[in-house]
Amino acid sequence: MNIQKKHWETIYSTKQPNEVSWTQKIPQISLQFISDAQLSKNAAIIDIGGGDSNLVDYLLEEGYTNISVLDISEFALQRAKQRLGEKAQKVNWIVNDVLDFKPTCKFDFWHDRAAFHFLTTEAQITQYISTARNFIHNDGTITIGTFSESGPTKCSGLSIHQYSEETLYHEIKDGFEKIKCFEENHITPFNTVQNFLYCSFKRKIS
Repeated sequence: MNIQKKHWETIYSTKQPNEVSWTQKIPQISLQFISDAQLSKNAAIIDIGGGDSNLVDYLLEEGYTNISVLDISEFALQRAKQRLGEKAQKVNWIVNDVLDFKPTCKFDFWHDRAAFHFLTTEAQITQYISTARNFIHNDGTITIGTFSESGPTKCSGLSIHQYSEETLYHEIKDGFEKIKCFEENHITPFNTVQNFLYCSFKRKIS
């Protein structure tokens, strides 16, 4: 088991959702981005680093039928499956490090809230963006929620990479057009504030 996987398996096996900073009862911003994309109900949606997030619950409720959730932690995904019960069978669960992810299909919507900022080397960032670029349909959308330059410098004991709208666009601009960006204060379960930058981009193949 590699160091990253061991770290996240330990976090998810020892802490409840109300004990980790990223928990959202209702992932309102993510749901709004997906609504704005005006996807068909059978559009291919993937949640990168989804863990045991509630996003998948709401997507199922809204009738989406082609949902994938990827996370490095098998424990996190098992917890999400248990929460969903029989509905979990409608989801494609992927236990993998996104840097090792080799998709077997292309996606219409690539969602990432609070995973991308854990990539702290240029090689990691390049690998991630390359995978997204190759496996998002033309006119598909990628939405990234990451710590802003006003946000934390660490999360879950790990160093992170902060972004501004300009620096995030610089990383992803090859093959993508910016749709919109904004900052938002996330209130953690223990009432601290984390400033996030959210950006969405349209995949454009020249």
